[in-house]
Amino acid sequence: MCTVTELTLQIKDLVEEGFRSVWVCGEIGTVSRPSSGHLYFTLKDKQAQIRAVLWRLKAQRFRQLVREGHEVIVRGSLSVYPPRGDYQLVIEDLQPRGEGAQDLALRKLKEKLARLGFFLPERKRPLPSFPRHIALITSPSGAAIRDMLEILSRRWPPAQVWVCPVRVQGEEAPREIAWAIDMVNRVAHMEVLILGRGGGSAEDLAAFNHEGVAQAIFASRVPVVSAVGHEIDVTIADMVADRRALTPSEAAELVTPDRDQLLQVLQAGRLRMQRLLERRLELARQRLRDLQGRRSLARPLEPIRVREERLDDLEGRLSRAIRQQWNRARQRLDAGAARLDALSPLNVLARGYSLTRREKDHLVLREPGQVEPGDRIVTVLAKGTIASRVEP
Repeated sequence: MCTVTELTLQIKDLVEEGFRSVWVCGEIGTVSRPSSGHLYFTLKDKQAQIRAVLWRLKAQRFRQLVREGHEVIVRGSLSVYPPRGDYQLVIEDLQPRGEGAQDLALRKLKEKLARLGFFLPERKRPLPSFPRHIALITSPSGAAIRDMLEILSRRWPPAQVWVCPVRVQGEEAPREIAWAIDMVNRVAHMEVLILGRGGGSAEDLAAFNHEGVAQAIFASRVPVVSAVGHEIDVTIADMVADRRALTPSEAAELVTPDRDQLLQVLQAGRLRMQRLLERRLELARQRLRDLQGRRSLARPLEPIRVREERLDDLEGRLSRAIRQQWNRARQRLDAGAARLDALSPLNVLARGYSLTRREKDHLVLREPGQVEPGDRIVTVLAKGTIASRVEP
């Protein structure tokens, strides 16, 4: 009988002696880059995976080649770590083999969605300025949802937040996320949607590179903010969404105004408006004081009285002019009457003359031949008339 430590050390000796130098081909999985400078990652194929490490000096040489999804050929030795009882491949050399199956499938999906117009900038919609209804599609546990709820309640308390809990990794995650996006779009008053998780490895983010999730985001009538929380890798969900946030916290800040900052802006605007109104009021008072000192306002009836006096003067002048015209017309009339009177036949008759007319047509007789025997004639004297008949 032996202890666990003794058994582990025996295994360690067997493994390390039996695999001092091996060549392994595989696809790079999850990569960890601690501050020590070492690189920890997994090598995998369709059926298995193994832990691998590049110590700091080797990591400096191969750092640019270590990318999740890349297929590589490595040379190294196996070692056993007794405290955890697991083994890992200590890499001495690393060469790129080509694009891994996962990267290839992801690239083909991106090309397909690009041809369908999923990534076009012109189809992306602006976010509402002051949303009242916000939906969160994320895991119900974890720091991401707590951070978003805290930021949303602090920045914009009037907003109502609807939480749609889903799994954000695993085989069922894409179906749940697509279903949640569809359900949010069935709510008539929903204004913006945040799709998020708190980061992770390429495997952890696989749900956000799923075609079904991309189609759900593309079909959404509600603007979508993708907040996967992985700054280095851009997922398909980030590319299809209307906006991308590096973290869920940044997404919460993108969709809401800052209430405190908005209140400061409003307060500053109120003070500016108050100062402007006070200045305009003072200018109006000064203008009123200036107007009060003007003669037209101090004696407002004076212009009317001046015009009344002028009207009276015009009336007198008009009356005098009318009398003068009347007098001149009367004088002309009297002169004309005197001339007519002087020329009147009646005045001639008054001096002893008479006027004889033929009675039947009042023809004035100037010679005897103008009458015949039997014609009646009328003689006009200064006073009265004499009727007579012509005798042969």
